[in-house]
Parts: sequence; C-alpha cells; structure tokens
Amino acid sequence: MTNDAQEVFHPTPVVVLGVVPDDPPYRMVEINGELVGPAYDMVDVIRLAHQAGVADVDLDDPAVVRWVGGAKYKWVP
Repeated sequence: MTNDAQEVFHPTPVVVLGVVPDDPPYRMVEINGELVGPAYDMVDVIRLAHQAGVADVDLDDPAVVRWVGGAKYKWVP
C-alpha cells in the first residue's frame, strides 16, 4: 500500500545548544543547520537569528526555536 501524500520535514530554524561551561558560560546557536556563533543571553540568540535572516524570532515558539540542554533561562552549567 502506498501513500500519495508526502510528509515534508521542516526543521526548526533556530537551535540553541547546551551551555558551554566557560568564563563566561555561553550556548552555541545553529541557524538552518549551520553554527553561527555563541550566545551569552537571549538577546544574543535574537541578534544572531536576525543576522542570519530569520526575521520573526519568538523564543517561546518551538516551531522557531529549539532549546537543547535546558530552556531559555538556562545560561549557567
């Protein structure tokens, strides 16, 4: 049996990775599958996304931002 409808996977454009225990701690940010740089706070996540062409960044929307290794308030190890 075949299914004519194809599922299309749309990855989350912004992925914020887990905290790196440096001084100061930071989280690496991926935009559309590419590492774009470190974020030291939520404002940095928005700035990096805007620089990469992601205009509407809702940090609470899981379709836009995926938080790995802790939610948006986790910035220390």
